Amino acid sequence: MVTALFVTNAALDRARRQRKGASTLSLLQLIAAVPGIRPADIAAAQGVHPSQITRQVRELDSLGLVHVTADATDKRSCHVTLTTAGSEELRHLTEEGLDRFASFVADWEPEEVRMLTALLQKLEQSKAAAAARQRPPPGRHWARQTK
Repeated sequence: MVTALFVTNAALDRARRQRKGASTLSLLQLIAAVPGIRPADIAAAQGVHPSQITRQVRELDSLGLVHVTADATDKRSCHVTLTTAGSEELRHLTEEGLDRFASFVADWEPEEVRMLTALLQKLEQSKAAAAARQRPPPGRHWARQTK
């Protein structure tokens, strides 16, 4: 099971890096989910260096897919929101991704697809619960817990 998950995760990461639409979709999904998100928060959520996000946000801005506004409280940062064109691109890329996934499971029974969905949701819930249990109490740091 673990091997299958690692292989699948690696393939998804590879697709996100190699397919322009996949990385754009991931970024647009995050911006849509958190309107006004800061680039540093995008980088943290995606586990990449902030400079990579800065380049991607500039590109999306130049394409008219996002609107970037200065942060009034921190002049070094900004807030990113989707434009109407960005929402349309998100919809288009989502449909493209769903069509691609549908091709992967085209010969599956509908119940198998529902089962996979339910199990993946359960896995995400289990991961979140495990992460919450491992989080240090407020005011404590990870380094202190290991001593």
